[in-house]
Amino acid sequence: MCADVNRTDTWIKYKQGLCDSCVSSCCSMPVEVRLPDLIRMGLADEFELEEPIKDIAKRLQKQKLIEHFNFKNSLFTLSRRANGDCSYLDQKTRLCTIYDVRPNTCRKHPQVGPRPGFCAYTKKTTFGG
Repeated sequence: MCADVNRTDTWIKYKQGLCDSCVSSCCSMPVEVRLPDLIRMGLADEFELEEPIKDIAKRLQKQKLIEHFNFKNSLFTLSRRANGDCSYLDQKTRLCTIYDVRPNTCRKHPQVGPRPGFCAYTKKTTFGG
């Protein structure tokens, strides 16, 4: 069973326990975050709230922590690895390395997102005999 992250029509209806057998497909989608997420993640400081948000965005882009900033909506898009994976996804275990402080986008998936209630489930494969 394999969905295409970029084609929501291939996504399956989410049910509890589905994540246990998935390869963290959702962690290869762009992650949009807001300033409170960045503060919780330790990428921004509460003292920076007094600074213009575009200055924070410039700093984070220079540090390659975000790849985009949508000024109109005050949304930052976190940087990803060359393969599309989230920078905070452990490549071996496929688990989030910042789970306790993960962004709200991740906390609320799949209830919110490109296709609410559905996910880009990709079943883990096992090798050997």
